[in-house]
Amino acid sequence: MRIVHLGLGNFFRAHQAWYTSVAPDAGDWSIAAFTGRSPEAARQLAAQHGRYTLLVRGPEHDEAQVIGSVRAAYPADDHQAWRDHLAAPRTGLVTLTVTEAAYLRAPGGGLDESRAAADVAGWLRGDPARSVPGRLMAGLAERRLFGGGPIAIVSCDNLPGNGEATARVVLDFATLAEPALVPWIRDNVAFVTTMVDRITPRTTAADVQVAASLTGFDDAVPVVTEPYTEWVLDGVFPAGRPAWEAGGARFVSDITAHEQRKLLLLNGGHSLLAYAGSARGHVTVADAVADPECRAWLEQWWDEAARYVPLAPGEIAAYRAALLTRFGNTRIRHTLAQIAADGSQKIPIRVVPVLRAEVAAGRLPVGAIRILAAWIDHLRGLGAPVDDAGAGPFASRAGSVRDVLALLAPDLAADEALVSAVGKATHEGTW
Repeated sequence: MRIVHLGLGNFFRAHQAWYTSVAPDAGDWSIAAFTGRSPEAARQLAAQHGRYTLLVRGPEHDEAQVIGSVRAAYPADDHQAWRDHLAAPRTGLVTLTVTEAAYLRAPGGGLDESRAAADVAGWLRGDPARSVPGRLMAGLAERRLFGGGPIAIVSCDNLPGNGEATARVVLDFATLAEPALVPWIRDNVAFVTTMVDRITPRTTAADVQVAASLTGFDDAVPVVTEPYTEWVLDGVFPAGRPAWEAGGARFVSDITAHEQRKLLLLNGGHSLLAYAGSARGHVTVADAVADPECRAWLEQWWDEAARYVPLAPGEIAAYRAALLTRFGNTRIRHTLAQIAADGSQKIPIRVVPVLRAEVAAGRLPVGAIRILAAWIDHLRGLGAPVDDAGAGPFASRAGSVRDVLALLAPDLAADEALVSAVGKATHEGTW
């Protein structure tokens, strides 16, 4: 295998694995994929020799293709396979699709040492590392030991500057657990920053039947996705890479504008609909965006957020129009509850930067305030159920807007006008 992947889920199979499958040199870049937590996906895929159906669901019809780029699938606890693949000189890439929370980042961006402490202590005792930073460090330690050579780590998630973020937590973890590894990582590991985009809802039993009817392949784990896909990458690949550009991937020297466009407009818009839309009784993105009230709220948020996307107005307008088409695809069942998960990790990067910038400019941004208020109401039990490992401190203080702000953005907690506006915008107030 030449690619090792961590986070064997639907998005990876709709995105990175698909891009690899359509590359003209795909045969030279087979993937060994590991689950992040549950072993079930690995068990099911291994039974199918890694093959699965990608069901591309357009507004009017489905198209299906069988993807064969994943050649091996392993559960998260197969640490020996992880080490062996990372040590192999032929391996040139590690790709990641994990949640924001999985990086164990502290508010300042470095490793949260308290959350990583058990994993560090386990490693020092000789136990396998289990966290994402720990597993990356363990694999790199094995690669160094066996002379595997340079490698690239490609983060594919919604963190801004995800390559730099990954590098920081891995180096911080190594500093605590394996200090001698730090110089080798700096000299031999490239951390690539990416922007990824493809809406991929959970697969249903009905989807399994549709996939089988289109391909004749009895697939237990097909993936449903939308026709739209985007991948922008910034970084170097010291051991090579597949020709991902054949599938439309773009390689740039500055990814910031693309990150901001997607993070604020798509992801921020999703968070608005997840919290405010579910509070109005909607279940899916398409349901919510068809609601004129939610649609007006979405446009209001986009007007505010677009000020911080460094792209030409025409390009932003085209992207907004495309998002409305994508969000309105009623054949994609993208549930608001799925999007609402892990809000404590998402709100700080999707909404708070706009809120902070608008307040600094002397404005009280109604759209950003609405998302924050709707999230607080979500923590209070309104709308989609809370599914967030990091919600505890926020939920326990959700009765006080000021206390939530003090945790979320301490610099804003003393702004009386903002605190009052958020309080009025909660469900008990004006929205």
